[in-house]
Amino acid sequence: MAFLRQSKGKEHTEKTRTARRVSFFIGHMDRSNVLGEVLMRYLLVLFIAIMIFPAAAAADYKELFEQEFLSKPWAGEQVEVNACIDCHSSDKMKPEFREMTEAWQASWHAQNKISCHNCHGGDPKDAAMSMSRQRGFIGVPETQDIPEFCGKCHIGILKNYLESGHGKVFKSTGKGPNCVTCHGSHDIQKANIEIINEQRCTRCHSYERARGMKQALFLVEKKMEGMEKDLKRLQAQGIFADDKERALFSTQAEFRALFHTVDVSLVKQNTDEFTKRLNVIDKEMQDIFAELRFRKNFSAFLMLLFAGMAVVIVVYSKLPKE
Repeated sequence: MAFLRQSKGKEHTEKTRTARRVSFFIGHMDRSNVLGEVLMRYLLVLFIAIMIFPAAAAADYKELFEQEFLSKPWAGEQVEVNACIDCHSSDKMKPEFREMTEAWQASWHAQNKISCHNCHGGDPKDAAMSMSRQRGFIGVPETQDIPEFCGKCHIGILKNYLESGHGKVFKSTGKGPNCVTCHGSHDIQKANIEIINEQRCTRCHSYERARGMKQALFLVEKKMEGMEKDLKRLQAQGIFADDKERALFSTQAEFRALFHTVDVSLVKQNTDEFTKRLNVIDKEMQDIFAELRFRKNFSAFLMLLFAGMAVVIVVYSKLPKE
């Protein structure tokens, strides 16, 4: 009997210990499950935010991306045959004619795909007919025809030039500054304020009047130069800003056309108007830069938050068990 009572006592004690262990384990698991559930909820919310935020941020550019990327051939730009360039680049051509091609290739015209036939006419795809009058070949213009020759494209500039002192003297005498005098013929570079300089202007008159014009143009030209750099920064980061580029180009063209009136007072009168227009474009670009900075900061915040959550989980997993 004593043996049975002793056995039952041991069995009861063992059951009690087992029950306590199970109770402790369950309690520990409950606390782990609660903490794990909370952590998983936070991680799920962060994961959803990461997935949704970039999609929403990129939504504005999706349509532009499709237009710019999907509408263009994957093989890249196709090189077209140009009989004018092939001929003028040939070793059989006189050096002065080869130099024309070399100058054009380094020009602003070439960078914007303005080729020989766009100015001189003819058919660049047919060597035999490239200089045919029937194909619209014009050739080299006479000196007195240069303004109208260039004015086929630069319409606003032509109008202001013809109404200026430069234009009136040239049309009445056939002498004086014309497009080629200041810009050259085949080595035409992008317009900038440095084209107004003492060496160039004193070929015809003193530099005082030209210096006043350069000073009047200075602030607006410097602002446009800075905005061009900002556009390149946006493009380097993969942002489509074609509308900003077009708006800036249009404003630049109008402002530089105004210069060809050679009227300092007129330029000064219109400086405020052009500055306001540039400020609107500039603000839109700065808003894009601000959005890009926000995205970078938000991404860094998420990375730090995930790293912190990972540290918490690791530390908790290494806590001593009761």
